[in-house]
Amino acid sequence: MALGVCLLFDGRSERAMTRLWRRLENEGVPTLLSHTHGRHHPHLSYVVLLDWDLPAVHAAVERLGKGTAAGPFDLTFDAFGAFRRGRVSLLPSVPADLVPRQQAVVEAVRATGALVHRHYEIDRWLPHASVATRARADQLPSVAAAVYDVLPLHVRVARAALIDSATGELWPLPAVP
Repeated sequence: MALGVCLLFDGRSERAMTRLWRRLENEGVPTLLSHTHGRHHPHLSYVVLLDWDLPAVHAAVERLGKGTAAGPFDLTFDAFGAFRRGRVSLLPSVPADLVPRQQAVVEAVRATGALVHRHYEIDRWLPHASVATRARADQLPSVAAAVYDVLPLHVRVARAALIDSATGELWPLPAVP
């Protein structure tokens, strides 16, 4: 079980990601459409927590959404990466303020006593949007072909939420931190 502080995309961007997931599912490649509870949203996680106090985390991240660097922004996914255990993700070019935003979120949630997953620690985070959850090595060429058909993918980060990965439950944030 984990809680993510997730950046969510506008409708057009979400539909584009979902179409990619459907194409891969039709080719036998598992995606977030069929992973666990099937209630996943296309997203980019600032941080994933392994232990947390939900009201405290929500309040801490909500305060960040009131800062001067807060608000919606654009991203361009221009590459894909293959992580361990068959995870394939889209990788964005990184706007100058994205890393400081992520670091502020990590610091804010850690201050509540939350336990941060090691891959989301400051100076270890690799921004990504998940495409395939368990791609086998022999499926990577078809994943690459599907991904290259949509790259570059320009998305609008329009909103943010806390999302429980075990249940899909979502707690909207009033602004994008």
